Amino acid sequence: MSRIDARFAALRAEGRKAFVAYVMAGDPDYATSLEIVKGLPAAGVDIIELGMPFTDPMADGPTIQLAGQRALAGGQTLQKTLDMVAEFRKADRETPVVMMGYYNPIYSRGVERFLTEAKAAGIDGLIVVDLPPEEDEELCIPAREAGLNFIRLATPTTDDRRLPKVLQNTSGFVYYVSITGITGAAAAQAAEVAPEVARIKRQTDLPLVVGFGIRTPEAAEAIARVADGAVVGSAIVRMIGEGRPVPEILAFVKGLAEGAHRA
Repeated sequence: MSRIDARFAALRAEGRKAFVAYVMAGDPDYATSLEIVKGLPAAGVDIIELGMPFTDPMADGPTIQLAGQRALAGGQTLQKTLDMVAEFRKADRETPVVMMGYYNPIYSRGVERFLTEAKAAGIDGLIVVDLPPEEDEELCIPAREAGLNFIRLATPTTDDRRLPKVLQNTSGFVYYVSITGITGAAAAQAAEVAPEVARIKRQTDLPLVVGFGIRTPEAAEAIARVADGAVVGSAIVRMIGEGRPVPEILAFVKGLAEGAHRA
């Protein structure tokens, strides 16, 4: 059982929904980013999604694109992202960490080497947005063999014919993208999300969390009521980009987590 599986099992036993927070590794700099990541569990975050900065983040909106640019300008690398997780693990052995990003940096490093190092650093899962199921032999299957969950995205355009292909090698949880388009583009609507969540859950026993377009505690609560959890990224990353103090950022995250946990 992975840390992700264990966390969802514990949440189910408590009758609670998951709150997942996304931040970009190295944004605005390594030290501040590490301080934020270390503070997320105490703010109520159940699973941390850690972005891997990349020069061509095609699925991300301006907020997360800028975060990646800030991180890269500050010298963030894939190695430093792995180092950040290893440093986080010195004090926290329980909170699941999922690396989210694109295949190019992993391919450049070498899949086998990356998976070995990711596992050693304490990473639990991967979300790689530009590798479709047809390419599962590239990374998805090797990742699972290495003991990492490979988490797949489902979207409003993933119809019932496509869905089994998307789900076939997915593990940990399914990430449902609540809107069509890039991150941070529109607000998620629970009434529209609910039937899609039900449709997907008819085909999988995996937990299903919903992200994109969630910006407030009320929205996190509404989405978590119809799913197994809520994900917030752009709203947190925007505060980091504005240069807000770390305690203010973590207080905002705490409010979001409390919203999701009320569901």
